[in-house]
Amino acid sequence: MIHFNFKSFILAIMLLIIEFAIANTSGFLRHTFGDYLVVILLFFLIKSFIKVKTKKLILYVVLFSYLVEILQGIELTKLLGIAKDSTAGIVIGNTFSYVDLIAYSLGGLTIYFGDIIYKKQLKLI
Repeated sequence: MIHFNFKSFILAIMLLIIEFAIANTSGFLRHTFGDYLVVILLFFLIKSFIKVKTKKLILYVVLFSYLVEILQGIELTKLLGIAKDSTAGIVIGNTFSYVDLIAYSLGGLTIYFGDIIYKKQLKLI
């Protein structure tokens, strides 16, 4: 069901700004923490426009992230003739990493447990 969730949209925009800032760094912050945050960013971006159950959306976003990582492993950009430094090449990525799969999983778990805490806080108010 399509609807607009302003809070989720604002969170997505804030995370996108953080991701752009991280893109100008290197090492752990860019390669691992950025992957962790991108799952949370995608979750809130989708939640901004589509009403869907949290657990289901977490699963879809994490599975999508895994798929992108697997496509990196088979060198999709090379197969499609996409330059590594092009926008599409940067978005898809170029190298497979098991650490990225862990980062995506941790991002999904953060959303899951954050949602539980958020719902408990609402009951206390």
